[in-house]
Amino acid sequence: MKQSRRTKRMQKHHERRADRNASLNMVSLMDIFTILVFFLLVSAANTEVLPTPKNINLPESTAQKPPKENIIIMVNSQHVLVQGRKVGDVQTILRSKDPVIKPLGNELKQIAITSAGNDPVETVTKRGVTIMGDKEIPYGLLKKIMMTCSLADYSNISLAVAMRADPEAAAQ
Repeated sequence: MKQSRRTKRMQKHHERRADRNASLNMVSLMDIFTILVFFLLVSAANTEVLPTPKNINLPESTAQKPPKENIIIMVNSQHVLVQGRKVGDVQTILRSKDPVIKPLGNELKQIAITSAGNDPVETVTKRGVTIMGDKEIPYGLLKKIMMTCSLADYSNISLAVAMRADPEAAAQ
């Protein structure tokens, strides 16, 4: 069978191309991977998740605001901890008639002194704490903790909660 000129030309073209080794352009591939790694690092750094100990069962809420980086006060059924250091026993605090918890106040003031930088006035207005309290702790204990934080010039008080699905958002 006779081949057309076009068929012959295409066949020669394919033969010329077939003898070259197939290769990947690694520069482009490395650029893509670099961008991907950079994106993953930036997106992972933006997520703020509070560490939740196993012995604290947080109440559920439909909170929309993400947590801020604050001093964390953890309260379980036995102890009150500031940044992981024990400052008091729950039963002793509840038995006390004092409306504030002195060891907690001292610890918060010590943290404020050590973290005070060049502008202490600005630091005072931005001081905040996050209270991670078990959902079974008595309200009186929570009230004493909040009063102590307020008297130690920590006016931005947040309560940590476990996020649950918003029924209204699910309906939309």
